[in-house]
Formats: sequence, C-alpha cells, structure tokens
Amino acid sequence: MASFPPLRAARAALACGIAATALTGCMGANGAAPQLPSATFVQNQEGPGEEYIIGPLDELQIFVWRNPELGGKVQVRPDGRITTPLITDMPATGKTPTMLQQDIKLQLSQYITDPIVSVIVTSFNSTFSQQVRVVGATEKPASIPFRANMTVLDAMIAVGGLGEYAAGNKARLVRYDKGSGKQQEFGLRLNDLIKRGDIKANVRLQPGDVIIIPESMF
Repeated sequence: MASFPPLRAARAALACGIAATALTGCMGANGAAPQLPSATFVQNQEGPGEEYIIGPLDELQIFVWRNPELGGKVQVRPDGRITTPLITDMPATGKTPTMLQQDIKLQLSQYITDPIVSVIVTSFNSTFSQQVRVVGATEKPASIPFRANMTVLDAMIAVGGLGEYAAGNKARLVRYDKGSGKQQEFGLRLNDLIKRGDIKANVRLQPGDVIIIPESMF
C-alpha cells in the first residue's frame, strides 16, 4: 500500500509531460501561440464587405438602371442559382456582388444596350465560410454571420460573453489561410478584453474564423 502514492505521482507526472509536449507542438518558439495585431479602430460600416461571398438563401436586391422591371428582390435558391426577368438559373453562390452584377450585365447586354446593373445583399444567411463560430466555455456557443470590420469583441457580445469557468486568456482563434492552404492558430486574451477592459486585446476577425474557449482546470 505504501507504494501507491509514488505510483500515482509518477502517472501524474507522465500525464503532465504528455500534455506539455502536445501543447508545445501548437505554440511558437516562446511557448505561446502567435498574437494578431490589435483592432485599432472600427469603421461605421454594417453589412457585407466588398469581398462578401454570396451563399444559398441570401436575399439580393438587383437594380437595372432605366429598366426597373428587369431587377427586383430575389433570394438565392438552395441550389445556388437565381432567376430574374430575361435570366434563368444564373449561378450566384461563390461570387461577390460585383462578380454577379458583371455576369448579369453580360446576359442583359443581349437585350439592352450597355445595361447598368448593381447588386446589393440585403439579407445574408451565410455558409460556414462566411460565418464566425464561437465554441467552448461561452454563454451560448453560436455561428454568427460575418459583418464588415467585425472584431472579437463583437463576436463575444453576440454569444453573451464568457462562461463562468472560461479560461479566456487561453482561448484560440483558428483561421484558414487561403494563400498557403493551411490552418493557422492564434492566441486570444479574452479575459483581458472583457473583464479588464484591455482594448488592445481586441482583434479583427475574418470570415470563417473559429474561436475556441477552453474551461479553466481550477
């Protein structure tokens, strides 16, 4: 019986060593995940930004100058296509509003001279690539439609803040880098931001970001 405590201690030390090794593989050379630059300002801009990618069930307002009957409100169908007067089953999913208006302009050019077309996303029911997901120790984990100039603070307000046992300063932001085709991970200081009001801990978000908030061990 006297040998049990040392055995338990050895097992605990081994478990800690394995956990430390696993964490080290995800961290930088200084033992911490890299940090994103602070969001120094937020513009008064709402809705999708210039690079918003249209998704299924998004609602669009299409304007055709001097030909209002050719535009109107339209919802992207689940199959990713739209139908308007003179245009049938045009693919919309995966395009920016600018790309879609150019495609509509090209189609309408068969019927009218130099059409001037604009496309506005009036309601967006984004796919996951256009959402920010917050999971873990928060009041209400959720997927939030991305908005232009969205920050971590905006996302935390949307999910009701940190949970009672959240380890906010150990939170991570997972981001897919389209350039490299790899997943990146950054450290977040949510306790400093929310509980201490350190605005330097607020960072800008991108579509598709995932915020993971672990629970405290103690």
